Order: sequence, then structure tokens, then C-alpha cells
Amino acid sequence: MVAVLVAGLAAGAINVVVGSGTLITFPTLLAFGVPPVTANVSNTIGLVPGVASGVVGYRRELRGQRARSIRLGSGSVLGGVAGAVLLLVLPSSAFRAIVPLLILVGLVLVVLQPRISVWVNKRHEGATGEFGPWWVWPAVVGTGVYGGYFGAAQGVILMGILGIAINDSLQRLNGLKNVLAGLVNGVAGLIFVFVADVDWTVVALIAAGSIVGGQLGATVGRRLSPPVLRIVIVIVGLVALASFLLR
Repeated sequence: MVAVLVAGLAAGAINVVVGSGTLITFPTLLAFGVPPVTANVSNTIGLVPGVASGVVGYRRELRGQRARSIRLGSGSVLGGVAGAVLLLVLPSSAFRAIVPLLILVGLVLVVLQPRISVWVNKRHEGATGEFGPWWVWPAVVGTGVYGGYFGAAQGVILMGILGIAINDSLQRLNGLKNVLAGLVNGVAGLIFVFVADVDWTVVALIAAGSIVGGQLGATVGRRLSPPVLRIVIVIVGLVALASFLLR
């Protein structure tokens, strides 16, 4: 299971920098025969320590954002709970039907991220206020629902929302993004611990790898070539999509 550990490390780093680590760990777990829903909940729990590690790595960028983190974080918590409940109450057949679409959405967002970033930068000067316009909180809630249910490219969505709406540097908003994504994963993971079928070996391996990866992502990860990261994510995501469609 060394591959799962390495996948956790890669996902931890990618989540901090890009926000698409699930597209690395999830197909890796499928390749080892872990059932899809079990893989999803175990992955969510395992990535929580990695996101926390990334938040610590971005602590300088988070200074002065306490009020913003609390207000928007409440939306992330609410959305994460809703997404986790949907995963648990809907039949596994629904998850199998929905996940290929979610993977496609995640891949499209990763591929389009450079254009999204350009658009965000162009709109960024028009962003107003510490908390942004009224629609930011509902948008964060909606992203939390998505993240609690599956979560691939949740960070890309959040950066698009925050970058367009809030007048602050993109590095500081990236730190805030890590906090919000971490809250979604954390609250969903907490629910899964008590009521879902969890593979604790998988959780331990992903957690160990993602903690190291979170620190790498917060330090050297910014120096890595974004195109290379996107290519890796897309390839792995396509493998995951193929594995679902061929089952």
C-alpha cells in the first residue's frame, strides 16, 4: 500500500496549491479494489490532517482574516454537513451514477484553471468589502455541499468565488480557501467516522502522506510547474473515469 501513501502525499501538496487532490487519491483507492463509497469516505477523513497541515503552512497569509474565516466558514460547515448526509442517504447506485459527472467537472475545472485565474485577476479590482457581496456566503455553502459529497476541485471553485468577490491578495485568499476546504472535509469526515463504512488502514496511509504533502505544498509546491501538475491530475482523473465506466 505504498502507492496509497504516496498518493496521499501528492494529494496533500496538490490540495494546498491547486485544490484537486481527490483526483489523485480516489482513483488510486479504486485501483486497489476499495469500494467507491468506502474509498470516498476514507479519502475524505484521511485528507483532513493534510489540509490542516496546509493551513498551518499558510498561517502568515491568514493573519487578519479571523472574522472572514468565521463567517464564510459557517457556510462551509453547513454545506459540508449537507453533502455528507446526501452521500449517506442516497443509494450507492446514485453515487456510482453521479461520480463520473463530478470527476468530469473536476477535470474541466483543473484544465480551465489558468483561464479562470486570468478572469479572476481581471475581475479582482472590482471586488469589494472584507466579506464580498451577499452571494458569496450561499456560494460557499453550495461548494461545501459539493465538497462534502465528493470534493474533487473544490479548491478551484472556492478560489474562483473568493477571487472574484473579495478585495484581497490571491495568496491570502488561497490561505482562506484552505481553511474553508478543511472545514468541509473535517465536518464531513467527522460524520463519516460515526456512521459510514471506513477503511482505517486507508485513512492512516492517506493521513500520513497528506500531512507531509501539506507542508510541501505550502513551501516548495508553489515552485512546481502548474502545467505539469494539471497534466498529472487529468491523467489520473481519466483513469478514475474509465474505471467507473468499465465496471
